[in-house]
Amino acid sequence: MTIEYRNAYLSELYDFQYGTGNTIENIGGDYPIYGSNGIVGYTNKFNSEDAPVIGHIGAYAGIVNWAMGKHYVTYNGVICKIRQNINRQFGYYALLNSNLQNKLRGSTQPFISYDLLNEVKTYLPDRKIQDKIAKVLSDLDAKIKLNNKINAELEAMAKTIYDYWFVQFDFPDVNGKPYKSSGGKMVWNEELKREIPEGWDVDTLSSLINNDKSGDWGKEQEEGNYTQRVFCMRGADINGLNGKGELKTPERYILEKNLHKTLDPYDLIVEISGGSPTQSTGRLAYITNETLDRFDAPIICSNFCKAVTLKNKHYFYNLVYQWNSIYDAGVLFGYEGKTSGIKNLLFESFVSTHKTVIPSDELAEKFFDFMTPIQIKKEKNLKENQHLASLRDWLLPMLMNGQVKVNN
Repeated sequence: MTIEYRNAYLSELYDFQYGTGNTIENIGGDYPIYGSNGIVGYTNKFNSEDAPVIGHIGAYAGIVNWAMGKHYVTYNGVICKIRQNINRQFGYYALLNSNLQNKLRGSTQPFISYDLLNEVKTYLPDRKIQDKIAKVLSDLDAKIKLNNKINAELEAMAKTIYDYWFVQFDFPDVNGKPYKSSGGKMVWNEELKREIPEGWDVDTLSSLINNDKSGDWGKEQEEGNYTQRVFCMRGADINGLNGKGELKTPERYILEKNLHKTLDPYDLIVEISGGSPTQSTGRLAYITNETLDRFDAPIICSNFCKAVTLKNKHYFYNLVYQWNSIYDAGVLFGYEGKTSGIKNLLFESFVSTHKTVIPSDELAEKFFDFMTPIQIKKEKNLKENQHLASLRDWLLPMLMNGQVKVNN
């Protein structure tokens, strides 16, 4: 009888090789540079074709990325060179299924070594079965990638319109023509030291905020009066909530009396603790009806985030893009304090002192109406991605060990 599956070491699938250096000279080019946690830059150098890359050392040690085409790998990454007769994509999924992050060595600085990689076992089916498994799993990942591409294009379109209307001030005038370019009246504002459209106000960000909601962490399991199941948003979940990576928000249980802390449509989530020397606190996520539909229980913030409710929901998307623009400019580095070595955003100080231009209610509402269908489409794609990722993660171990077979 033919043996379709057998036990094998990862070293039977791959030759492992550390990346070629800590730094790259002349950064900037067409080819991605992979480190411990995916792409860290671009260069004109390259040293590999399609291959998995494993984070070698530090917080992202053991994380597997799929590097497509020509690329460069720094010392913080381990290149996995596929052996003959192994389906490349199957090999990538075999690494994912190996749970390398649970096998790391080192306490203060976790790392993954050649010896460790050579000791890890996996299931190795016949090549025809490898091909089938790779096709099923890669099709799911391809659909996720397509949805992310669509969302990126929608986001780019929305950002262009925001800049056109609220930065260049070429929003549609009463005749539908670009305001500033068509001779719309601009007036000098002494506080901002710039011209702004006539009739627009200048005020602090706090003028748009109605109230904020404190965070809660609750209990990991239902116990005593902690009976209300919720999903708790941490700073680590902000990128996933915004569609930049997978979302793995922890489930918690809180007291019934704290249900007033749950988030509502058009609330904003601000990260107020965390960051790094190169990343400030203050990252932003935002909630819509469609966001809440991605969960089967209410959402709250952890104690390291702050939820903000606006006075007028029509300023919601305007404030989102305005805040992100401020964040990207590095302004929030100037509003950070430290407690026990952890950076904290001085939120009240920032929103009560940072002056900005406030558009008319009519224009804010028009931008809100423009953004709503775009956001609905984005959230629909993100919800689909959650289902696809869940299906992929459920199928992965069972396909790899033969519990589930792929038919022709």
